[in-house]
Amino acid sequence: MGAIGMVSGTIEKGYVGEIRTLSIRAKIEIRPNRGKGATLQPDFRVWSDDVEIGAGWLRVGRMSAEPYVSLALEAPEFGQRRLYANLGRAAGQDNPDCYAIIWNPMD
Repeated sequence: MGAIGMVSGTIEKGYVGEIRTLSIRAKIEIRPNRGKGATLQPDFRVWSDDVEIGAGWLRVGRMSAEPYVSLALEAPEFGQRRLYANLGRAAGQDNPDCYAIIWNPMD
């Protein structure tokens, strides 16, 4: 697992930041899904330059019992599969509202 970006914000207000890989550098917004009407719908929508590229769901850590955001991202730049990531505490950051986007390869 590696960090592929950084965001800052809160669960209540959403997050803003950037995805960074060797070939991609894009500003993103993780906005609360205020129109959520069913439990299976995402808690967040992920946007880059007014294009929706993914969704996020609130989860609770098994060990920590702390809430976190689990992301699924899709865009042609990512290839044919979805990219899965979690927001986690950014190493070396003093700001409690700063999070790393931690890539979670499925294979």
